[in-house]
Amino acid sequence: MQEYDVAFKLTLQRVDVAIRELTGTAITRWHNVEMPEIRAGRVDLLGETPTGELVHIELQSSNDPTMAVRMGEYCFQVFRSFHRLPHQIVLYVGNAPMRMEAELNGPGMKFWYRLVDVRELNGELLLESARVGDNIIAILTATSDARTAIHRVVERIAELEPGERETALRLLLTLAGLCKLGQIVEEEAKKMPILNDILEHEVLGREYKKGLQEGVQQGVQQGVQQGIQQGVHEGELAVLRRLIEKRFGALPAWAQERLSKFSSKELEDLSVRVLDAATLEELLG
Repeated sequence: MQEYDVAFKLTLQRVDVAIRELTGTAITRWHNVEMPEIRAGRVDLLGETPTGELVHIELQSSNDPTMAVRMGEYCFQVFRSFHRLPHQIVLYVGNAPMRMEAELNGPGMKFWYRLVDVRELNGELLLESARVGDNIIAILTATSDARTAIHRVVERIAELEPGERETALRLLLTLAGLCKLGQIVEEEAKKMPILNDILEHEVLGREYKKGLQEGVQQGVQQGVQQGIQQGVHEGELAVLRRLIEKRFGALPAWAQERLSKFSSKELEDLSVRVLDAATLEELLG
């Protein structure tokens, strides 16, 4: 699920319509908040609205019976850090029917948060958005024709600038895996030479393919797993490079060398911090 989490968080930070559907407002700033005292370690997304309100969005792919307890812990940890209580939303992206509780009641207290199934979002509205992130999330909604929706998204991605095009296609392929639509995405992308080239040479990552091939040749699961893990890491690194280049321009040699040494967890942290860092030195320092 880690690669889906990373892709979804990166995508949600590049949308407009989806965030407005979830929160009723825009997010002008994203915060990176560590939660060392609780099991999950950190909130998925914590944003700030134009009026200074905090919005916490947690992504969930399974029905967790302890979800309300977790959200309560998150709520008070955010309050300790910011001295403000956040509006909280759990966005469910799993395949099984959603069965979680959205409140926690006890003597003298009632805690609740908003629970949203991604299929409840307006897919057509997301497809019409000018933000490609909205378009990508649209394929996870209950659209009547998944192939037509994917075709529209792929056409939109093909119109982007080269760097943005590669990043968007990677995110689309990753999130399509959540709803078993990856094959359709590949089929539609292959119809466009400009995307077919990316699909063949970059989307899955050279190390991912290499790891899988070595695992099959050796006949052991370890090689396959290493290939998958390395592929996820390479995908995270490629997406982060694109975000940094879009914010600060071409990466100097020292920055590329430093990025290559970061772990997947460190890359995930940087993907949030890149939105607020004033300089490349501040981000990677």
